[in-house]
Amino acid sequence: MSTLTYPHCCDHDNGDALGTNATLSEPISADGTPIPGERYTIPARCGRAVRLRQGQVIRIINTPGSQVCDTWLFNSADLSEFSSMEHTRAYIDKIIPQEGDALVTNQRRPIGTLLKDTSPGVHDTLIAACDLFRYTNLGVEGYHDSCADNMRLALNAIGLRAREVPQPLNLWMNIPVRADNSIAWLPTVSKAGDYVEIRAELDCIVVMSACPQDIVPINGCDPQAIHFSVIG
Repeated sequence: MSTLTYPHCCDHDNGDALGTNATLSEPISADGTPIPGERYTIPARCGRAVRLRQGQVIRIINTPGSQVCDTWLFNSADLSEFSSMEHTRAYIDKIIPQEGDALVTNQRRPIGTLLKDTSPGVHDTLIAACDLFRYTNLGVEGYHDSCADNMRLALNAIGLRAREVPQPLNLWMNIPVRADNSIAWLPTVSKAGDYVEIRAELDCIVVMSACPQDIVPINGCDPQAIHFSVIG
C-alpha cells in the first residue's frame, strides 16, 4: 500500500493534478470547441477535452484495438453534474451500457446516449480511474501519468476545473466478474478501428484519456494513441 503523500494546492477537493504532461499544452482549441468532422488524436498516455452541444455526436475510435479510453461527460453549465456510472447502472439495470442506453448524471438525468458500438461491447463501469496512488501501490517510484490527472489536465487546458474525479466509463476495458465475485484484469477484446458513438443529451464537456496503464495488461502493457471526431 502507498505510504507516500502527494501535495494538493487545495486541500478541500480532488481537483488538482499531481503532475503534468502534454495534455495541458495541447488542447484541440482554446475552449475545447471542435471542428465538426475533423479527426483528432489523443496521444498515448494523454487526455483531451471537447465541447459538445446538445444533439451532437462524438465518435471515439479505438485505433489500435488494444487501448482503453476512460471517458467522462460533464454538464458544461455546471461541472458538479457529470456522468455517473453508479447512477447509470441503476438507471439501465446493467453493469455495461449497450446501444440505445442512456448515460445519466449524478442528478439521474441523461447526459449522453450510447448510439452505436462496433466492438463486442465489453466495457467497464466498475473501476475507478487510475491515479498516482494506484501506481504507487503497484510499485512505481516517482510520477506516472494517470487517467485521473489526464482528466484534470484536459479540463485545465481549456480553462476549466472539476472538484473531483468521477468514476469514468472505461471504454473497451475488459474486467470480467467471475462466479465467485472476483474480477480479472484482461486485455481488450476489440479490434483495430472499433468505435462508439455517443450523442450529447445536454450541452457537455466530454473528457477522454488514452489510459497510460502499462503494468496490468488492460492495454497490453503498451498504451497507444486513439482518435475521435464530432458529428453535427
